Amino acid sequence: MSKAAEIDIVSVSKIYGTTTAVESISLKIPAGTYCCLLGPSGCGKTSTLRMIAGHESISSGDIRLGNSVVTDLPPAKRGTAMMFQSYALFPHLDLVDNVAFSLKMKGLGKDQRRAKAMDMLRLMQLEAYATRRPAQLSGGQQQRVALARALITDPEALLLDEPLSALDPFLKIRMRAELKKLQTSLGITFVHVTHSQEEAMALADLIVVMNDGRIEQAAPPRDVFERPATAFVARFMGDHNVISGRVIKSEGDGLMLSVPAGGDFLAVGAETAGLTDTADIAVRTDHVRIGEPSEKGLGFTGSVTNIEYRGSSVKLSVSGAGIEDFTAILSDTAFFANPVKVGAAIPLAWDRTDAIMLGKLKH
Repeated sequence: MSKAAEIDIVSVSKIYGTTTAVESISLKIPAGTYCCLLGPSGCGKTSTLRMIAGHESISSGDIRLGNSVVTDLPPAKRGTAMMFQSYALFPHLDLVDNVAFSLKMKGLGKDQRRAKAMDMLRLMQLEAYATRRPAQLSGGQQQRVALARALITDPEALLLDEPLSALDPFLKIRMRAELKKLQTSLGITFVHVTHSQEEAMALADLIVVMNDGRIEQAAPPRDVFERPATAFVARFMGDHNVISGRVIKSEGDGLMLSVPAGGDFLAVGAETAGLTDTADIAVRTDHVRIGEPSEKGLGFTGSVTNIEYRGSSVKLSVSGAGIEDFTAILSDTAFFANPVKVGAAIPLAWDRTDAIMLGKLKH
């Protein structure tokens, strides 16, 4: 297998007519990293992947792979391989010929390319199916054939466009483990587009959260989860409540925020210098306690609007203090030790360290 390559995206934009799909993004993906581009539909993640692959032209900026600028190179000359969402297998060819197809295009002899294709099918534990056609395989097997076909060219980086979206939930989880194992054993750079937070958290060494053509945060999963950079990341990851308000005063290592027609809340770790008059605070949903009086600025009393039982946890939705939809995730033990009903008024509380100041993306 060839060595992994660092991918360096330098001020890259993609403009379609009057629409900017990707706006001047810069990102370094270290060699051998499993990187997930994460975000909602239309955020620019697939355009970014296709520009790395060479399937989409770059409007401005450069992409480097290792030591080479690949901005103007065709896909086959880049040292990358792309696995498409649809798998794009040839229905009339057996698995060996499907996997060997790109080597055939490169003019490699039949015996040589079939031997290499068999090696790849062995790697994917599919050698027993070598003479079958794609229609005779399950979705998970088809996906492994598409992976084998992409990897046979010895790429320095494998690019995956929503590779798990067509699979059922149980198979998704199994294939996630397979992809991670494969990336670790091959040691090459994987760039994987997904809109699933859970998938990105499970797979990535580096999560790149995109929104509206720009990068909101690029960091390891734990940093994205524990310290979201912006209100968008906090909301999109779904593990934080975002409280927005007007800055009324700064005190010590934090500041006080006033929610319109609501309560005052404290945020810590705030860079008070150069702050605008409005700010956002993130509060971890699983660090909210119920039924306890709170310290000033670190809680409120609200009305329970919805309760969802999730097995090991219970999700409460609460409104009050000018906040319409506030979430508390409790363990099932904690909830059933002291259950509440929809409509109940309950005090909510959290610690100082759980209310963090969010940054704003500079336009």
